[in-house]
Amino acid sequence: MLELLAFVLLTVAVIVAAQLVANRSGVPAAALLTMAGLLYAVLPGPNLALDPHAILTFVIPPLIYSAALNSSLTAIRKNLRTVISLSIGLVLATGVITGAGFGLFVPEVGLAAGVALGAAVAPTDPVAALAVGNGARLPGRLITIIEGEGLLNDATALTLLTVAVTAVTSGGFSFGDAVLHFLAAAAGGLLSGVVVALVMRLLRRAIHDPLLVNALSLATPFAAYLLGEAAHVSGVLAVAVAGLMIGHDTPRFTSGASRLQVSAVWRLADFLLQGFVFLLIGQQILPVVRGLREYPAGTVGVAVAVSLGAVLVLRPLWLLLMVRRRLSGREIGVLSWAGTRGVISLAAIFTVPLTTSDGQAFPGRDLLLFCTFLVVVVTLLGQGLTFGLVARLLGVRADPADEAALRWEARHAAVRAGLARLDELGSEGSLSGSPLAALRAGLEHEAGHDGEPLCLAAEHDAALRARREVIDAQREELLRWRDAGHLPDSSLRVLERELDHEERTLPPHDGR
Repeated sequence: MLELLAFVLLTVAVIVAAQLVANRSGVPAAALLTMAGLLYAVLPGPNLALDPHAILTFVIPPLIYSAALNSSLTAIRKNLRTVISLSIGLVLATGVITGAGFGLFVPEVGLAAGVALGAAVAPTDPVAALAVGNGARLPGRLITIIEGEGLLNDATALTLLTVAVTAVTSGGFSFGDAVLHFLAAAAGGLLSGVVVALVMRLLRRAIHDPLLVNALSLATPFAAYLLGEAAHVSGVLAVAVAGLMIGHDTPRFTSGASRLQVSAVWRLADFLLQGFVFLLIGQQILPVVRGLREYPAGTVGVAVAVSLGAVLVLRPLWLLLMVRRRLSGREIGVLSWAGTRGVISLAAIFTVPLTTSDGQAFPGRDLLLFCTFLVVVVTLLGQGLTFGLVARLLGVRADPADEAALRWEARHAAVRAGLARLDELGSEGSLSGSPLAALRAGLEHEAGHDGEPLCLAAEHDAALRARREVIDAQREELLRWRDAGHLPDSSLRVLERELDHEERTLPPHDGR
């Protein structure tokens, strides 16, 4: 038990250290943690074995749900054609082309087993891709496409994997049955996600305690996944759909206190789960490599070339052929390099059985594991470490000043709506005198000038730094009052919470 506790503490320490290095160096934490896992795997000591069913049941749902909560259902709808093209069309094409490559060049593995490999390596990992994309400060439209693709392509990939594995283990394949299975899994997953989202909407209307709302939020991804899997449809798609709908409804059906608490809890869960996932990926190198002893080096080389080629070459070709009318050349270049794979690919390929229905060994299973592992590591490290550079070279980056201007306009509109409501309350006689004047003065002060926003271009970062320094000075003064015995700790916590909430509204800056 003490050894397990020490291992957990060591894992948390590595995750924190990697994040600190990432904040200072700009290197994605996902890549650093994967390298740390690779290094740890070759050192003496216990390693964590990847249990695919545990990962798919207990780790993937909360990660996908959290990513969906922070996504935009409205923005995904606007880019739905591109998202569907990548999350369905590209995944199916990757599976089929990988299978054809194995059928031609690695016949001992065969077409169907090759399709299973292609299905496993086809989906981009939403956690890894967003970790890279957000670090590079991509424009919102590209982040939306990356989010939508990563959230929705898992259902396609896992369904295709199931069809391919069935074809191998049973020795038969029916195209019509495969299409029906895919449509049923997708439609059922969509329906399951909608049902869970509607139930949660009713519960959140009745429950207002932030702690209870938080408990419901933590349970939601598992409820959606369980419902989907129990109905033999896509549990992963159910989680994504539920997260998108609930995230869209959250501003309307939850209080500010609940949103702040839920956001804080999910940020911590994300941070720890993501760190654990990327460390786990690196630690799988030894069991994967051990299984290659029975294969000739030439066979391994050809299999690796087919796998990496299908993943790295097909993506830019697909973007050029299928979505070039909706994206610029620079945007296509960035999205081509945003195909990071992650633990979903590994968990998927580890679900491939050891034997077929007639007791024969599953063809090339160890080789399939190695190819998947290599694709994940190459995309995580190769694309992850260079993605920011590629985005800068192509000049595809979000402008924080433009984002600040848009927020200012929306905030100004909200203040005008508040002032209009105050006028209505005053005319109704339900509010008057000094309370009405104080509320009006506060809103007018918040509105600021009637002209251009105050924070544009170079002034944006300077204004953020200044506001944070002001908040820090306020905190220091409150602590001096407490230390001098003039302010009780209970009052200090109330005033600190006010400053914390104000600081929480500021955009991210310098890793804070």
